Amino acid sequence: MGIGKPIGSSTGVGRRSAFVVVWGWPSTARPVLEYAEINGTKGFEQLMFQGTEGSGMDARVKYQALLDRIRSLGRVVVAFSGGVDSTFLLKACLEALGPENVLAVTADSETYPEREKNEAIALARELGSPHLIIETRELAIPGYAENPINRCYFCKQELFSHLIPIAHRRGFQHVIFGAIADDLGDHRPGLRAAVERGVRAPLLEAGLTKAEIRHLSREMGLRTWDKPSFACLSSRIPYGEHITLEKLSMIDRAESFLMDLGFRQVRVRQHGKLARIEVPPEDMDRLLAVAPTVVAKLKEIGYTYVSLDLQGYRTGSLNEVLTQETAKV
Repeated sequence: MGIGKPIGSSTGVGRRSAFVVVWGWPSTARPVLEYAEINGTKGFEQLMFQGTEGSGMDARVKYQALLDRIRSLGRVVVAFSGGVDSTFLLKACLEALGPENVLAVTADSETYPEREKNEAIALARELGSPHLIIETRELAIPGYAENPINRCYFCKQELFSHLIPIAHRRGFQHVIFGAIADDLGDHRPGLRAAVERGVRAPLLEAGLTKAEIRHLSREMGLRTWDKPSFACLSSRIPYGEHITLEKLSMIDRAESFLMDLGFRQVRVRQHGKLARIEVPPEDMDRLLAVAPTVVAKLKEIGYTYVSLDLQGYRTGSLNEVLTQETAKV
């Protein structure tokens, strides 16, 4: 499917292409995605993934399938955050297509920390990829600041609305991003935005999981192989609580302080004036040892109460309040 083509749109005379997406909730409570591409020149190909189980293929076999899939796309614009998945995807694109056919684009916004932007710039340079920084303003998107449960849908729509015109102007055939097979087991409304805009997710299509991507990244010598997972700063604020620049700044300052203390995987979830800190269980004793310093700093930043989540760090902990039905929105 060409860039910016909605579901069911025509891509040329005698050529039809669409994404067909069917969400189901089996008894195991794992969402199943049937992610199919219908293309008149290639016939019908159906890929099905269940949660993080993928297809059971060896990671290296999946990687070769990934390279083949990327080659079939032609010239690509890569949504590049500098995280584990998008760095691995960019590396694969450079291998499959060469730097002259790849453009990494990083969106700099209120929800994206400066340290992450600088890391993305450094990584693109190390990989030898053409790289473009653009500015996006999520808080200006109607409905985004109200923080609905499908907030990520609006964010991805905003991102793709910038990337697609860039691709058109510069002669790239596709926009791609770093969704992976694991994303099918969580609340990910951004996937819907990608399908609607004709944006491809080659890692997901190849069935690659986070564990496999980390393993392959290490084999390839990518320093991001063990980089802690990261999500935009808005994900620290409970759904329904208004997102403001002040809140985002407080979260960013608090997390940066904790990272400077040596905590690599950390989240500061903001509940009003309460900071709920998540670190892996093995780091809890170390955090408690510096608790007075942490409390003093976070109160200086603007929090009244500082707490440690005894469940420890986990991805998308604020999604735990969602029911199965509301997660489908």
